[in-house]
Amino acid sequence: MAEGKGIKVLLAKTGLDGHDRGVRVLASWFRDAGMEVIYLGPYQTAEKVVKSAIEEDVDVIGLSFLGGEHLFQVSKVTQKMKESNLNVPLMVGGIIPKVDIPKLKEMGAAGVFPSGSRVEDILLRIDEVTKKKEAA
Repeated sequence: MAEGKGIKVLLAKTGLDGHDRGVRVLASWFRDAGMEVIYLGPYQTAEKVVKSAIEEDVDVIGLSFLGGEHLFQVSKVTQKMKESNLNVPLMVGGIIPKVDIPKLKEMGAAGVFPSGSRVEDILLRIDEVTKKKEAA
């Protein structure tokens, strides 16, 4: 499992999906791995996510989707990130059809984790993308 020390993660749910049990469990696992977690909660806008990420100086943004809005919402968030010159890795998880994974990566997602993904794999990917950022 990734060490996670010193990594600051912002987690949120954008759009109208209010089901947040899974992302709350992830937040707990991330904290147990030594990460600092900021959880904005459900019903966030792309603007709020990006503004909070800048204000909190996070290393990673994680978005959770269970309601089928992942393509639309990730497009909005990545556009706001570009407009704000925010260059942090974006991770996406939840109920994500396999066919949408390449599309999300093309949009800029550094990691896509469909339901059932192992937390160890998520932590490892966060570790990888934050080390790449440090090396840049």
